[in-house]
Amino acid sequence: MIQTDVLIVGGGPAGSACAWRLKQHNVNCLILDRSDFPRHKPCAGWITPEVMRDLELDPAVYPYSFTTYPTFQVTIRGITLKLPSNQHAIRRYEFDDWLLHRADVPFQMHTVKTITPAAGGYELDGEFRCQYLVGAGGTHCPVYQNLFQAPATRPKETLIVALEEEFPYDCSDERGWLWFHENHLPGYAWYVPKTNNYVNVGIGGLAEKFKARGDTLKNHWNRLVEKLERMDLVRGHDFKPSGHSYYLRQVHSEISRDNAFLVGDSAGLATLDMGEGIGPAIKSGLLAAEAILNHTPYSLDSIPSYTNRATAWLTRP
Repeated sequence: MIQTDVLIVGGGPAGSACAWRLKQHNVNCLILDRSDFPRHKPCAGWITPEVMRDLELDPAVYPYSFTTYPTFQVTIRGITLKLPSNQHAIRRYEFDDWLLHRADVPFQMHTVKTITPAAGGYELDGEFRCQYLVGAGGTHCPVYQNLFQAPATRPKETLIVALEEEFPYDCSDERGWLWFHENHLPGYAWYVPKTNNYVNVGIGGLAEKFKARGDTLKNHWNRLVEKLERMDLVRGHDFKPSGHSYYLRQVHSEISRDNAFLVGDSAGLATLDMGEGIGPAIKSGLLAAEAILNHTPYSLDSIPSYTNRATAWLTRP
């Protein structure tokens, strides 16, 4: 039986940020993840200045690709604008691995199946025991499924489904593009060129609205591929997108119980305007660490519901 003070299920940004802060205060913790790192992670990779401050991240010393976007080309129902963004983009393949290694805590590959209360803490799969448990395993986090799911069903109207792909490509247009609500899409599509000749292309929207309209995400993906060809942004690429889902910020969701905490996508924290999850994930991981360190209530009230309130109106269907 492996025993530790804090066991973190999930080694993504939320889990790594939590571990990083705990390690700074010499708290013993262990990260479990079903995947090894570095790992493939489809994501546009938005990083805000607030994320950089929270992580004390200096782009001058960050060892991997880092792209800054002072503006975005934004199309809203056919009208194109240039809007200030003040955002950055990273490759999750690099960023998540860097965060995990910077945390400098023990890591083990393990797929968590069962979680039971034990001796004032928790026991996982008869192999691990801890006093505090942090669920950082994403939308389908086993901590949420084992300890929170029965009394706290997530609202279907906040579920986002997405298709995206990140691949090497010599981009002729280095601007970032966003397309909102085209062809009645209940969400937006994007084209995000990154350094070292990589580009991320994707599309996401509210699952319940697709269902209500008898529409599919795949239909809009096909339209996006055609648009990329017409605009000469991506030509001749054999797309193989990956699908995933996550939840937008939920107002009245349960995020902690006894010594168990939910962070990142396991708590449903993506921003309401851009569906951005990295910033809220990192902030929630740090807040969970502070609650453990100081024996104080865990609250997410300090995490903004919007990436940028100036763009909140873009999400209106």
